[in-house]
Amino acid sequence: MSEEQDVVTVIQAPIYLKYNFTAGAAPARFLTQLKKGKLTGQCRDEPGAPVYIPPRGSCPATGKPTEKEVELSDKATVQSFTIVHIPIPGNAIQPPFIVANLVADGANISFIHLMSECVNEEVHIGQRVQAVWKPEAEWDYAMDNIKYFKPIDEPDVPPEQIGKLPVTGWEG
Repeated sequence: MSEEQDVVTVIQAPIYLKYNFTAGAAPARFLTQLKKGKLTGQCRDEPGAPVYIPPRGSCPATGKPTEKEVELSDKATVQSFTIVHIPIPGNAIQPPFIVANLVADGANISFIHLMSECVNEEVHIGQRVQAVWKPEAEWDYAMDNIKYFKPIDEPDVPPEQIGKLPVTGWEG
């Protein structure tokens, strides 16, 4: 290469990756219930065992099977969140928008989902939210059956109580 030529240090190469996911037994049951409009988790069949959503088939703390299925509410608590300001190419959602770690009532760990119908600067840890589902005719075996979560008029959950709630949910 001669010194007179420009050195290329960056190129833009947009790509599209298609993934095929083969669900194991626990995720398959979870996705089947989602197609029915239900959120479910799993736990070990022991009193007080933590409930995991989405289920993985085993408890990450003990490695024991999580064989007991638990139906969960579509209400949740904000555990953490971020306001996204960077556009995602090809995504219909325009920034700024909220991505939150949410703990479903009756569960002990969070899952990630979008929030909407909110003032971004007013979203906070401990805030109560509820799922906004797509029309039932559009439901598939996917978490995006829930379009987003929106704030609801319920008392905040103290941060130290998030994920430690009884299966019956937050009573305020």
